[in-house]
Amino acid sequence: MPISYLRGLTSPSRTHSANRRLGCALAFVAGAANAGGFLAVGQYTSHMSGLVSSVADNLVLGQVALVFSAIGAVLAFLFGAATSALLINWGRQRDAQSVFATPLLLEACLLLVFGMLGANLETHRVWDVPATVALLCFVMGLQNAMITKMSKAEIRTTHVTGLVTDIGIELGKSLYWNRGVARGDARYVSANHARLGLLASLLGMFVAGGFAGAVGFAHLGFMTTVPLAVMLLLFSSVPLVDDLSAGRRRARR
Repeated sequence: MPISYLRGLTSPSRTHSANRRLGCALAFVAGAANAGGFLAVGQYTSHMSGLVSSVADNLVLGQVALVFSAIGAVLAFLFGAATSALLINWGRQRDAQSVFATPLLLEACLLLVFGMLGANLETHRVWDVPATVALLCFVMGLQNAMITKMSKAEIRTTHVTGLVTDIGIELGKSLYWNRGVARGDARYVSANHARLGLLASLLGMFVAGGFAGAVGFAHLGFMTTVPLAVMLLLFSSVPLVDDLSAGRRRARR
């Protein structure tokens, strides 16, 4: 990939096309990690609605261990989002070029940790399964908060419920019959086709990532995390190098 392309993906100066390209790539990673997490531990780790519901369900059923496991997963997602916000705000205050690249670097490293944890799942399931679930939930929260802040809440990569809802809203607008209402009238209903295309692209990449992740984990196991981590490292590399170079220049002065 050209250096300028990689620099533009996570540059602090955002464009709609850069947001779309990075959002689609991260939706693919999220889908793959989500599918891999399910095959590894039997649980989807981007589905906070289901986890919160399971807290109530298991509380009623008296499954205390499962209640604490679900609470831990939700808190991990929350802390992941908070960590992303801390890293981004820290970078913004220092005018860093890697303001959005730093969370991606952390995500890449954690995906590699997920791959290493997988080797121990069968021998240490009591401890490593909850740790794996918490780790993946943290990664999902980290990524979702990063792309949300980057795109000013236009894009989310792990929140498929919101994607499908927004697609339904735009489709409803497309199908609406503006009988007796002229175009240009404040009451005229029209769909945002550019937004619909973006939402459909994000959903499609999440599904594609889920398929790739499921196939990869079924045949290669936890080695599937390596290309995902390498892709994120590639996306974050140029702004990080830019900041390191700028730091060296300042030190020489």
